[in-house]
Amino acid sequence: MNCSSFDLAKQQYAKYGIDVEKALDLLKNVPVSMHCWQGDDVIGFTGGDSLSGGIQTTGNYPGRARNFDELIADIEKAISLIPGKKRINLHAIYAVSNKPYEADKLTVEDFKAWLDWGLPKGIHFDFNPTLFSHPMVKDGLTLSSPDKSVRDFWIKHVKCCREIAMEIGKLQGSACLCNLWIADGFKDVPADRLTPRLRLKDSLDQIYAVKYDREYIVDSVESKVFGIGIESFTVGSNEFYQNYAAKNGICCLLDNGHYHPLEYVSDKIPALLAFYDRVALHVTRGVRWDSDHVVLFEDELKEIAKEIVRNDALDKVLIGLDYFDASINRISAWVVGMRNMQKALLFALLQPNQKLKELQDSANFTELMVLQEELKTLPLGAVWDEYLQREKVAGSEWFKEVKEYQDKVLSKRV
Repeated sequence: MNCSSFDLAKQQYAKYGIDVEKALDLLKNVPVSMHCWQGDDVIGFTGGDSLSGGIQTTGNYPGRARNFDELIADIEKAISLIPGKKRINLHAIYAVSNKPYEADKLTVEDFKAWLDWGLPKGIHFDFNPTLFSHPMVKDGLTLSSPDKSVRDFWIKHVKCCREIAMEIGKLQGSACLCNLWIADGFKDVPADRLTPRLRLKDSLDQIYAVKYDREYIVDSVESKVFGIGIESFTVGSNEFYQNYAAKNGICCLLDNGHYHPLEYVSDKIPALLAFYDRVALHVTRGVRWDSDHVVLFEDELKEIAKEIVRNDALDKVLIGLDYFDASINRISAWVVGMRNMQKALLFALLQPNQKLKELQDSANFTELMVLQEELKTLPLGAVWDEYLQREKVAGSEWFKEVKEYQDKVLSKRV
């Protein structure tokens, strides 16, 4: 009897004590949060047509979504080509409302269109305050501004967003990750590094004074090394936010583009798991800096996935993607990144992790190295193809569907 490539792959993995069927069952239930902002270059629906505040998108590929209906159509096309369990990650600038956008007065009603679309499909949501590309970003500062009126405005905005996230969590029956990132900082050497951080700390204390049920919301804070226009000093540094999160019982979010190129988020995940019950991720690909390139199936992505899996942290690490490339077809950017995140998780699930740990603990480093190298050439592709087939999504020919969509839909957007 002829064996399929998948059957042969199962036999090869079984030699190492790996249960392929168990890996596939686990993978299909791991949610990955897809960032809505890849579809429109982080413009949003609030009237702005460009980015500012330490953030930048490059490229002018035709077909950018210009409104809610177009963005939803593009998201639906993308998720039809992506296997597994998906969430959608929103920013506050994606409010859908007939009234003027007021960042400090948002309610869950402003996102009802998203919920009405996604919840019946079983799609859950995460949420982010938007503290950039707004007139109330003064001199590059928001929550750390020396102007109290500026700080108060943004404190109100984040408070609104936390309440929205809590309401979303209740409606969808799973916790909504509410992540805070600000671009506050200075272009050149500052005269005072402490006072802006004390102002930020005070703003955060006011924001997080209201305690919500963690069954419905997970609060997180996201650090950064630097951004465009704030190359010399970032108020919300890694040390600042990790200490604040630890002291106040909230979550750290690790964006693997937000560190020095020789720092690795894969190493930070187990460091935080030793102290936090949850860790959040924004997975991207930096090229020399936080350039937010599309996630590829590269070594660091595999290491990130391995740290999640081998530490039994699939329910502790909240995985989301965060990149925006306007130089290529935006739907393809979503599909490539989301599929690669799941492929990396599958790679990690197909490792004999207990055996590898035993070799390390017994100081058998020669055999450990040999086994790790042998595992690299096991037939992952055959298992991945089987997963796609079971999930009823296109295999390697998926790009044909994107090209057809571009010809029929995207090319008409002028």
